Amino acid sequence: MRIAVIADVHANLPALRAVMAHAAHHQVHALWNLGDVVGFGAFPEEAVRTLREAEALSILGNYDLKVLDFEQQVGNWEGVKDPDRFLAFRWAYEQLSSESRAYLRALSQQARLRVKGQHVLLVHGSPASIEEGLDAETPKARLRELAALVKDDLVLCAHSHRPFVRRAKGVWFINPGSVGRPDDGDPRASYAILKLKRDLFEVRHYRVAYDVERAARAIRQQGLPEIFAQMVLQGRNLDEVTLP
Repeated sequence: MRIAVIADVHANLPALRAVMAHAAHHQVHALWNLGDVVGFGAFPEEAVRTLREAEALSILGNYDLKVLDFEQQVGNWEGVKDPDRFLAFRWAYEQLSSESRAYLRALSQQARLRVKGQHVLLVHGSPASIEEGLDAETPKARLRELAALVKDDLVLCAHSHRPFVRRAKGVWFINPGSVGRPDDGDPRASYAILKLKRDLFEVRHYRVAYDVERAARAIRQQGLPEIFAQMVLQGRNLDEVTLP
């Protein structure tokens, strides 16, 4: 069974469509989404609708939660949160239809599956926290602590926007990277194809070129900050991107 594992789309519809086309070319049987469909990009409603129509198995990400909580938290966040992040939450919330909000609210923060004899845990951050990002530099001791929390063979995680495959205490941790907003300086969309066989698995990461200029142009056309466009163009996060 071949599964396209995606995460951190961040409302980047051109990147999502490119990845889905690439995955279709590789004849995947399923699409698993590890969360953060919205935030920063110009197409929050379209991204949610696309994943719904594709019947993707999805879980919630931390940005999805913040966007959904915006109306209740606006009084607590205004003047406290970073202004760009506050704007990202507010704008995405305003763009989502009631149907898309309801769809996201119905999602879980984790999912456990058994496929081809493999026990697979889907999380956005880590098994311990939706906000904990794991990457190639995460201390091995921390991975061992997290592995002790689960009884799964594979943990599919996201949030750090950095692809990796690592093993600790017999548990494999796999991050597909970010579809819509990579943070490693490579603006191409990142995702993984996971092949599950009886008690065996194979994973391969892909970088998919797409029209980053279109994604950036759409951000500008929506009146969003230039720094959001530069994040897409440079493949960097909000704290690392530089304005021209």
